[in-house]
Amino acid sequence: MFKFGVDSFIWSENFSKEDLWIIPKAKELGFETIDIAIAHPETFPIQLVKEKIENVGLDIVTSTTLSKETNLISPDPQVRENGIKNLKLLVDLNIELGSKILGGVNYAAWGYLTGKPRTEQEWNWSVNAMKEVANYAKEKGELVIAVECVNRFETHFLNVAEDAVRYCKDVGIDNIKVHLDSFHMIREEQSFRGAVETCGKEYLGYVHVCESNRGIPGTGLVPWKEFFTALKDIGYAGPLVIESFDPGFEELNSLCAIWRKLADSGEALAVEGLKNLKAIAKEIK
Repeated sequence: MFKFGVDSFIWSENFSKEDLWIIPKAKELGFETIDIAIAHPETFPIQLVKEKIENVGLDIVTSTTLSKETNLISPDPQVRENGIKNLKLLVDLNIELGSKILGGVNYAAWGYLTGKPRTEQEWNWSVNAMKEVANYAKEKGELVIAVECVNRFETHFLNVAEDAVRYCKDVGIDNIKVHLDSFHMIREEQSFRGAVETCGKEYLGYVHVCESNRGIPGTGLVPWKEFFTALKDIGYAGPLVIESFDPGFEELNSLCAIWRKLADSGEALAVEGLKNLKAIAKEIK
C-alpha cells in the first residue's frame, strides 16, 4: 500500500561522489525510494548520481534547505535573488535526475529566526519568490516543490499544515505542495489526522516518517496507525521516507540538536524503522 524510502542523511551529511554506494545500499535494504539531501547544488555530482540511479533502479526524490545566503525572507533583495537562483538550479538537477519531488525547508533559511512571529512582508517575499521558481519548474517538466512545515525552533515561517496549505494557495501554481514530517508534526499539530486532512490529496505532496525523538520509527510517541490511516483515507500515493541524523555530523547538528546516538548506527535505525513501519502499515484496514 505504501512506498517506503530512506534519506541520504542516514549515512552522509553532504552527499558527494564518495557517497554513491548509498544508492545500491538503500535498494539492498528494501527501500523503494531514496531522498538525496542536496545542501550544495553547485557541487552536486549530477551525472554520477543519475547513472547510479538508472543502474540500480530506484526512485529518487530530493530535499534541500536554504541558508542565510539564499534566504527567501531576507530583508536584502540580493539574498532573496540568490535564493531564487539556488532553487532554479535545484529544479534543473531534479529534472535531470528524474526526480518528481523537491522537498525541505525551501521557502526560507533553515534556522533563521527573527525573535518574533512571521510578518506579512516576509510572507509576500517568500510567496513572490516561489511563484517565480514554481513557474520555472512548470516550464522544465513535472516536479512538485513541497514546502516542509518544521518546528518552531527551526523556523518561525511554516510550522503547521494549515499555514503551508495557505502558502500553496497564495503561490497559486499546482506544483506547490506540502511536505509533512511526523517529527515536526508531533510538536506543532493538534492531530495527525487533522493535519493530513487539512492538506488532502490536492495539497499533500511528500511525507517524512520520523519518530518523535528522531530515533527508530515505531519506538516513540508518533501515532503511526492514526497517521497511516489518514494517509490511506486521502489517497496519498507518494513515498514515506525515513530521515535521521548522526551526532557526528558537523553542519547539521546545531540545527537538529542531535546530541546522542539514537541507534547503533543510522543504517540500523533505518532498517529497524522500516520493519516496524511495514508491520504497522499491514494493520491498516
